[in-house]
Amino acid sequence: MSSNVLTQVRELVQPSLTQCGVELFDAHWDGRTTPPTLRLLIDRFEGVSLDDCERVSAAVAAVLDAHDPITGAYQLEVSSPGAERPLRDIDDWRRHVGRRVNVRYRSGEGTDTVVEGTLLAVAADTVEVESRDRRRIVSVAVPIADLVSGRLAVSI
Repeated sequence: MSSNVLTQVRELVQPSLTQCGVELFDAHWDGRTTPPTLRLLIDRFEGVSLDDCERVSAAVAAVLDAHDPITGAYQLEVSSPGAERPLRDIDDWRRHVGRRVNVRYRSGEGTDTVVEGTLLAVAADTVEVESRDRRRIVSVAVPIADLVSGRLAVSI
């Protein structure tokens, strides 16, 4: 599938997703499966339920059947991006202030450093994470320019 068709799919399904109260986290085309699979990852702040996936699947299938942007048979999968999903952009980081995160960043030692804790704040140039360092609580300010990756983290 060309990127133009995937872009068209994203545009076609957006109103249905909004109506269902979710947002499109990502869309993937997997042509290696039989039949090929269109995977839509949906998200909302409160989390995604199985009912959300079923509602979105029915709504999106109707839109895609009506507009038929994909030639040939394919399978539609709708799911959540997962409990420990990646944080992709600054707006995504801001939406998750107060949540537990895992942050990997470049440090002056030439290796990546990992900190896990509560995301306290997101500014134009830094993210601040509160974590435990042995028996004390510390706040770590990570320059956004040094971020390697970040994801939500599950507390067990």
